Amino acid sequence: MVPLLLVLLLALVLFGAGFALKALWWVAVVVLVLWLVGFFVRPAGTGGSRGRWYRW
Repeated sequence: MVPLLLVLLLALVLFGAGFALKALWWVAVVVLVLWLVGFFVRPAGTGGSRGRWYRW
C-alpha cells in the first residue's frame, strides 16, 4: 500500500510541476510581448529624443 501511495504522490507532484512550468512559459511569453511593445512604443523625452520607458 505504501509504494502505491508513493507512486501516486510522485505522479501528483510531477503533474503539478509540469502545469506550473507550462504556466510560467505563458507568463514569460506575455512579459516578452509587453516588453517588446514598450520598447517600440516609447514616449518622446525632453529635447525630442526618445526616452527610456523604465527607470533603471
